[in-house]
Amino acid sequence: MSTVQPTLPKAPTGIPGLDEITLGGLPRGRPTLICGGAGCGKTLFSMEFLVRGATEFEEPGVFIAFEETATELTQNVASLGFDLDDLSAQGLLALDFVAIERSDLGETGDFDLSGLFIRLGYAIDAIGAKRVVLDTIETLFTGLSNPSILRAELRRLFRWLKEKGVTAIITAERGDGQLTRQGLEEYVSDCVLTLDHQERDLVWTRRLRVLKYRGSSHGTNDYPFLIDEDGISVLPITSVGLDQAVSCERISSGIPRLDTMLGDAGYYRGSSVLVSGTAGTGKSSLSGHFADATCRRGERVLYFAFEESQSQIIRNIGSVGLDLGQWVEQDRLRFQAARPTLAGLEMHLTMIHRAVERFQPSVVILDPINSFIAGSNQLEVKAMLTRLIDFLKHRQITGLFTNLTSGGASVDATDSAISSLIDTWLLLMAVDTGGERNRILSILKSRGMAHSNQTREFLITGQGIKLRDVYVGPSGVLTGSARIAQESAEQAERLERQQEIERRQRQLEQRRALLEAQIASLQQEFQAHEAETLALIEREQRREAQSHEVQASMASSRQADAVPSKESPS
Repeated sequence: MSTVQPTLPKAPTGIPGLDEITLGGLPRGRPTLICGGAGCGKTLFSMEFLVRGATEFEEPGVFIAFEETATELTQNVASLGFDLDDLSAQGLLALDFVAIERSDLGETGDFDLSGLFIRLGYAIDAIGAKRVVLDTIETLFTGLSNPSILRAELRRLFRWLKEKGVTAIITAERGDGQLTRQGLEEYVSDCVLTLDHQERDLVWTRRLRVLKYRGSSHGTNDYPFLIDEDGISVLPITSVGLDQAVSCERISSGIPRLDTMLGDAGYYRGSSVLVSGTAGTGKSSLSGHFADATCRRGERVLYFAFEESQSQIIRNIGSVGLDLGQWVEQDRLRFQAARPTLAGLEMHLTMIHRAVERFQPSVVILDPINSFIAGSNQLEVKAMLTRLIDFLKHRQITGLFTNLTSGGASVDATDSAISSLIDTWLLLMAVDTGGERNRILSILKSRGMAHSNQTREFLITGQGIKLRDVYVGPSGVLTGSARIAQESAEQAERLERQQEIERRQRQLEQRRALLEAQIASLQQEFQAHEAETLALIEREQRREAQSHEVQASMASSRQADAVPSKESPS
């Protein structure tokens, strides 16, 4: 007989992403250690845990600060949208600042934290707190060096917190050669989170790791997290499983003849589309068509630009007859323009996640993705884009990515090596013929649909992108002036053949007329001969009849036997 395994009670943090990583939150009724260096976000992290607990889960909280006053804390977190004064007035939050000066501390055998217990216990009982934060614990021991006193008081503190049944967060500074300066992880062994501020290629990224979680499985990677005006959000960097739902709905690319090439219907909703090509081949113009078509359907588009500003894109796309500004005004199109160097790869991914959650678009455009390539980080860029594609597919969001390829690179390869992850891949190229550059388009692949295998020339006009009919000459597909010259030569050849046909038709008509005249003459001659012959026959017949009558008359007058007729035997 199977038994249900008991699960560890957890207190949800309400921090986006963290509850997913910890599979439900922090251990309820137990202390959690958060350690990290200066500026990594320990205080803000702890404060958001209390604020969301009070506002979302009806769990009041107590914040004991040893380095910042209540006024300073209130001002510092106001930028995140947290009104601590209001929460305190409602009895959902209690702030207390414990000022400790190094000169006031001395080592005695009777040193203990009884005063802190009384002060903390009063605050907990006053509002019925379920959550507690102590920030930062090392301040209590600034002037102490006796390890036996320190360890005894730490054990007593954490045991006291467990007895109170509160979910506690204790923050601590990172130590040299150990996790914390005081070795707190030995005593707070239920759950330990580390926060870090890492630098790579002059870009700083905040990261979180669940170092330990007793009694519960959890994510084990380093996870980037973002601090912005909405608070903290943590991004799980591991890709989700390949179990995304798929749609059979088709959506227009914004270019009717391209839709025809894509199985007469366009892209699949929720699919990933890559548009690659060299500079000036029309990648952004094609993206603009897709954005415009999506907005015309009443849907939303989130456009991430990494090389041009919003106003520049709107102006440039306007030159092909598309007014993207109207969709920005109607809040159907939203641009986020920033240089890739603004943040690290994981931070960009976090910001994209946050922007998608806020705007809820049906289409996301990244233009171009190769901007993230720096040095030898192709594998990292591929990993980031893989997670982004999975994220979009799970939400049935169609993603369109542009990629700038260098002139010497293979046309069927991308710098970020994500072509294998893409559902539909459009390749734009510029070909040099007759001293001019002409644009052509081909579909390298489009999963799940029958699509055209033709290479098509296209023009970027004041009325948008126009795909021309396929024109194949003696040496292959012709474009531009070469196509015009070949068309002119073939037109002249067709005209010459037409003229020859007309000449032969005239000769045939002349011969027909001559033959008909000869036939008419012969018919007239035959008719005359026929008439003469018939007249002769008629005369002979009359002469025979007359002769027979004369003989009969003579025989009658002589009373002779009757003259036998011509039919009688002799």
